[in-house]
Parts: sequence; C-alpha cells; structure tokens
Amino acid sequence: MAAKVISLAEMAKHDSNASCYMAIHGKVYDVTKFLQEHPGGEEVMMDHAGQDGTEAFEDTGHSQDARDMLAEYEIGVLPEDEAAAASKAEKKTSTNAPAGGSSDSWTLYTVVGLLAIGAGVAYKMMAASA
Repeated sequence: MAAKVISLAEMAKHDSNASCYMAIHGKVYDVTKFLQEHPGGEEVMMDHAGQDGTEAFEDTGHSQDARDMLAEYEIGVLPEDEAAAASKAEKKTSTNAPAGGSSDSWTLYTVVGLLAIGAGVAYKMMAASA
C-alpha cells in the first residue's frame, strides 16, 4: 500500500495541541498524542507544529530510541517536490543562522556553567573554613 501523500498546506492546518502534524525527513507524523510525553516539553514541539521539523529534530541530537519511535506516529509523506523544497529551505535557514546555535541555548549553558562554578567556589570556601 502506498503511503498517504500529505501536502504542506494540509499539514499546516494541524498546528495546535489538539491536532499536531510535523514533517521530518519528508515523512509526516501525527505527534498529537506524544506532545505531553516529549522530554523537552510540549512547547518545543509546538514551535514546529504544522511544519517541517527536520532541522530542529537533527539539531537536538535525538537518540536511536527516539528515531525508532517515529514509526509509531507516521501517517504519510510529503509530495516529493515539497519535501525537496522544505529540505532546501532548511539548508538556507541553517546557512544564515549564527554560528554556535541559538542564543537561547548559549545563554542557558552560560548560566548553568556560572552556577556550577559558583557552587564549586562556595563549597571550597566552606570546606576551607571548617
């Protein structure tokens, strides 16, 4: 049986937590039931609801288990021309993106790093005074 072909226009209609479609590598997934279970939170997935999320999926570095789970949610494929266009748009977007990833990620890592250093210094000071 041939896979159901779902256009980007059709997929775009499913951009809410009541019905959430996402394309990854040219395949379309209904991830509605997975939103609440996603380890990164529902908001991360909703940022790409009704769109191609391949770049975000790959940038996150998902495990093989996560990749295997995709099959459970697969409902169709993008038309070949739209899958190719989405792929080109991703490459163009990633080329224009600032080096080092998003500033939100960089800020988070900086804050966590500074907190860790501060905790280490505080521990050493307390240990030295005891």
